Amino acid sequence: MNDQAASIDMTRFAELNCGAYPVRIEYRWLNPERVDAPIAVFLHEGLGSIALWKRWPQTLCDRLNCRGLVYSRPGYGRSTPRQAGEKWPASFLHHQAQDVLPALLDALGIDARERSRMWLIGHSDGGTIALLYASAFPNALAGLAIMAPHVFVEAMTVQAIAETRTTYETTALRDKLRSYHDDVDSAFYGWNDAWLNPEFLHWDITGEIAPIRRPLLAIQGRDDEYASMLQIDKIKGAVPQTQLVKLSHCGHSPHRDAADAVNNAIAAFVATHRD
Repeated sequence: MNDQAASIDMTRFAELNCGAYPVRIEYRWLNPERVDAPIAVFLHEGLGSIALWKRWPQTLCDRLNCRGLVYSRPGYGRSTPRQAGEKWPASFLHHQAQDVLPALLDALGIDARERSRMWLIGHSDGGTIALLYASAFPNALAGLAIMAPHVFVEAMTVQAIAETRTTYETTALRDKLRSYHDDVDSAFYGWNDAWLNPEFLHWDITGEIAPIRRPLLAIQGRDDEYASMLQIDKIKGAVPQTQLVKLSHCGHSPHRDAADAVNNAIAAFVATHRD
């Protein structure tokens, strides 16, 4: 059975009412038999989903001896698509961190004790969501490991996202992404329109993340086409306990471009700070 088929077979759905309309969220438990182990919650990138993670979350959970929770945010994967004509506002990442994720944890019965032992693993937009959750709920997690996060908008980011739109509309990218989303246009344009919204150009959460008190690991590839190393340097400036990992020969997806280095870094980080 291939990775995508395995994901579909093990997927469950949660009904949430935490926004303008109810949404159905696809989620998947990894290693559910480890009932006493901490939970690692995986937060996907701006075009991601459960299926697009492929086997990496399972590999990392096995390495960490954790349970894992993987889910597709509204608009992605098999979760409820955006409504017709809906445009996500510049605050869309805040909504995911402060409303959707807590509502999902509530729906799945993850209590305060489990949350205090919970690790957030986020990539790109998912890394930003992890930061915003950790700043809003500083005691409701054990720590977070983030890859290629964004805390402010760089010109190179806007340029790369605009180029991705052209690629989506003129090449086979749309067909490739269709394998990971029931409504591929919902996923793509939700993300792309939000980042290209002129109101988003001045978006900056550097000051908002200062309340983070838990251990924080930030990983960035030196060849990331969507962001510079200044992103994680600014995180370190705002959250002094941040541990930085800067990877050579690595682009925007460290868990794919440098999987061994990323797995080793996260495993060492969690081992150092785990109860």
